[in-house]
Amino acid sequence: MDEIRKSFHNDLDSVRAEIIRLGASLTESIPRATAVLLSGDLEGADYLVQADDEFDGRSAELEASCFEILALQSPVATDLRQLISIIKITGELERSADLVVNICKAARRIYGHDVDPMLRGVISKMSEQAQNLFAATMEAFEQNDSAKAAAIDDMDSYLDSLHRQFIQQIFESHSKTKIDLQVAVQLAVVARFYERIGDHAVNVSEKTRFIVTGWVRERGGIERYKARVGDMTGELLRPKQES
Repeated sequence: MDEIRKSFHNDLDSVRAEIIRLGASLTESIPRATAVLLSGDLEGADYLVQADDEFDGRSAELEASCFEILALQSPVATDLRQLISIIKITGELERSADLVVNICKAARRIYGHDVDPMLRGVISKMSEQAQNLFAATMEAFEQNDSAKAAAIDDMDSYLDSLHRQFIQQIFESHSKTKIDLQVAVQLAVVARFYERIGDHAVNVSEKTRFIVTGWVRERGGIERYKARVGDMTGELLRPKQES
């Protein structure tokens, strides 16, 4: 292997290692934010909010490294897919980290209010599932395992069902005056944050499948579009019959 190629693969290994570290950091932050929410730990909330600045900085540096590799090395095929996907994955992780911060900010808003034990239980389940989703997603990425990545969709379906269950229970708790309206609104938003974290995990898993196999979710739509365009082109090129 020539020196240029060796340097490229070293750079690629470095950005892959950093995306794995970012994913691990995000995965660990999910239960921490949940603990902050359920315990009313304002100091913990402040810590996680401030820690997001470092996460943003690392994400920006990683994206810059990827663009530099693209500019200097002009990769093709699988290597190109991998770099483009890492840039997109970085964005998914950064947005997920922002959602974790939003959970901490919600904890500030409901500070001092009691939360129905039933709701606390579902929040804990949503948090655990969101954490499991990202742990499995990053494992699939690290191992370049397309099959594991494809299984993330089913895990997300369970998180979606927990989200629906939680919203229903919020209405029931509020109707029985077990929860203040402002708290109910904040918790409904928090539930949506967990659900969106799961969606970002699915997006990361889809990027892993793209890296490994070139698979894209929109492939069916693309093929249908090409078929329609082809039909239209053929119609335009077909000689008109004289009337």
